[in-house]
Amino acid sequence: MSARSYAQDHRARFLEELKILVRIPSISAMPAHRGDVRRGAEWLLDHLRSLGFDGELIPIEGGHPMVYAEWMRAGGRPTVLFYGHYDVQPVDPLEEWTSPPFEPTERGDNLYARGASDDKGQVFAVVKALESHLRGEGRLPLNVKVLIEGEEEVGSPGINRWIERQGKKKVACDFAWVSDGQLFAPDLPTIVTGLRGLCYTEVEVRGPSHDLHSGQHGGATPNPINALSTIIAGLKDKRGRVTLPRFYAPVKEPASEEKASWERLPFNEEAYLKELGIPASPGEAGHGILERRWSRPTLDANGIIGGWTGAGPKTVIPAKAVAKISMRLVPEQRAKSVFRAFEKRVRKLAPEAVEVDVRLLSGSDAVVIDPAAPPIKAAAAVARELWGKDPIYIREGGSVPVVTQFSRILKVPTVLFGFGLPDDNLHAPNEKYYLPYFYRGIDTVIAWLDRVGG
Repeated sequence: MSARSYAQDHRARFLEELKILVRIPSISAMPAHRGDVRRGAEWLLDHLRSLGFDGELIPIEGGHPMVYAEWMRAGGRPTVLFYGHYDVQPVDPLEEWTSPPFEPTERGDNLYARGASDDKGQVFAVVKALESHLRGEGRLPLNVKVLIEGEEEVGSPGINRWIERQGKKKVACDFAWVSDGQLFAPDLPTIVTGLRGLCYTEVEVRGPSHDLHSGQHGGATPNPINALSTIIAGLKDKRGRVTLPRFYAPVKEPASEEKASWERLPFNEEAYLKELGIPASPGEAGHGILERRWSRPTLDANGIIGGWTGAGPKTVIPAKAVAKISMRLVPEQRAKSVFRAFEKRVRKLAPEAVEVDVRLLSGSDAVVIDPAAPPIKAAAAVARELWGKDPIYIREGGSVPVVTQFSRILKVPTVLFGFGLPDDNLHAPNEKYYLPYFYRGIDTVIAWLDRVGG
């Protein structure tokens, strides 16, 4: 039986198995779910072993384990590394979910649940493609390694250290595949050729030794929230440009051909603003919205903690305030260099009466991938075969930190071909996965394996 026929015959079972995986609340950011994260890893490892893979859990000191599995029985054939993650985002605000986030629910052609699209559903499409080859045809057309981590949603600190220090030989390969993304639009196969990097920081500002009554001490003691607001406001100018020293010095414009291809995409800036419910785009002046999202660096405050935030008034000057501030980086910018400049700028902006700590929580550099690389050309051919049209090539504003490691340390190209949709509500209530693309994703990976293995 062909792998495609096997996949077609077992779709119903594949979906029920996906639901089992999605029910595991593997929230990596919340210590209360540490056991659930490990349970998700163990379930995936057992599943891969049942298909004939050799595998193990790789522990991460202070973090969550990685699932590693391999099938290395195709002598003389290339080796592909499939990467994904089994951890998911927190579910708050819970009251905005139409159905429970960890009780997968079908409504129409969509499966609603946290992790359905990001990234359990897409990882499982790869796993089911591998099963279809093994059970349908009795073997894989090339050697396969699978690496599924449990810390992607918290910046992938463990896997990056592991690859650098001890994992390079274990995951050595000829090319990699990642399904952790979206199509640009429905029925438009999309291959990502660039990812922005990330510099994620925490800024803590301290004032008095303890919280104070704002009536008794207001005007006489520094207010950490006011100081933090001053710092954040000073990190950008009125034109939306980041004020860090030499922040833009390494930034290069995309090639004219690449920018021209973006202009041909089915994207309307007014419709984008309307969809987000905002009257205007306040980003960096002089650049279109797609360019800002894909090829320009950014700085954003992601959260502020401090003072009284409960119901009703409490007149208090807090002892400290903390902000989470992230920067998305483009090629030639380096996360470590950007962090040093960020720390210097924050300290310069801080009022003298407060103390400031600046911490780097996670960092990764941007990556650009050559669309002419053979495995990416093979993915384009499969797109034409199964999706009925040429793929588009875009960059992505988000970060997949491990892809930087694949490029820098393993020195291999990565195919970034996702099967989600722009309205899948990633990281938000009512996350969903469009099931026809779950099944088409399986078929896509099957066909790609045949091409690169043949």
